[in-house]
Amino acid sequence: MISENNKSVIYSKTLASDVNALLEGVSSEQLFILTDQQTKIHCLPILQREGALKNAKVYTMPCGDHYKTIDTVVDIWKFLGENGGTRKSMLINLGGGVVTDLGGFVANTFKRGISFINIPTTLLSMVDAAVGGKTGINFNGLKNEIGVINPAKTVVIYPDFLRSLDTENLLSGYAEMLKHGLLSSEEEMNKLSKFDARNPNFELLAELIETSIEVKANIVKQDPTEKGIRKALNLGHTIGHAFESYSHEIDKPILHGYAVAWGLIGELFLSYKLKGFPQNLMTETVRFIKENYGVFEITCKDYPTLYEYMAHDKKNANAGEVNFTLLSGIGEIVPNCIVDKELIYQALDFYRDSVGI
Repeated sequence: MISENNKSVIYSKTLASDVNALLEGVSSEQLFILTDQQTKIHCLPILQREGALKNAKVYTMPCGDHYKTIDTVVDIWKFLGENGGTRKSMLINLGGGVVTDLGGFVANTFKRGISFINIPTTLLSMVDAAVGGKTGINFNGLKNEIGVINPAKTVVIYPDFLRSLDTENLLSGYAEMLKHGLLSSEEEMNKLSKFDARNPNFELLAELIETSIEVKANIVKQDPTEKGIRKALNLGHTIGHAFESYSHEIDKPILHGYAVAWGLIGELFLSYKLKGFPQNLMTETVRFIKENYGVFEITCKDYPTLYEYMAHDKKNANAGEVNFTLLSGIGEIVPNCIVDKELIYQALDFYRDSVGI
């Protein structure tokens, strides 16, 4: 178990019994579960095998990031209120990043805040969304525009869920692990670059997950409200979120982790140009991303739209400035880097050249 901002992350081999131990003192009438259509089928039965959660009230939301909206939040608020929810209620968020992000926001706002536990079911949610306390919803075409930072009482990691995950979603989560490796050490990056995510050794993956979560949790513990070092976790996300938002605009949605992987290409280029990030390390990481993540097709005509998404990113402190977290080396973090439009366009050129478009 590791501590995350005075909360805990535990690694479970017996999910139902471990979660039941966390529910001592909570009335069974006050237990609620948020899930989606897929996790209700594949994961909920494992959680409800025994104990208090057998009779918990379950709200099932549709799958997909496009349901991460205020309308869904309002529906869940109504569900909680109509089923006897009080300030003593507890919400169990069982699902991927959409469920843990949205469920955390629901819990933090219902009755001015109720307790919640995150049980991530995808690799992306295990190493990213469920840990760190960021909760939120998409709004006005922008990712995670509305939300609060307040961590779950406990995050329960059950790696066996990943055995049924398809390769595409496994790779999506792995992109965040690559980011954590870049924030950590060359030793960790070497391990990550040698791992075959398309034919995974799940025992080794569980070890890599634990290290990845520790990297994030240690950063969050130093800076829970993102005033300083926590901005490091935005590596790859300024360009990545622009790709992701644009993909929804053109009705060709891409997975979050794929967007981050492609965003890392552009942001490592900026790190190389502005902060002296070693070219050989950039080349190695870019090669791994190209080999595993393919291509998001963009042309130079798309640059103004992508730039506008970056300019409206919530991480920017001032209008008209695009704020990046960059690296001078692996583990050498340089937050609050303002980059001008011309160089951002060069980074997009580098991305296109790197992936062969």
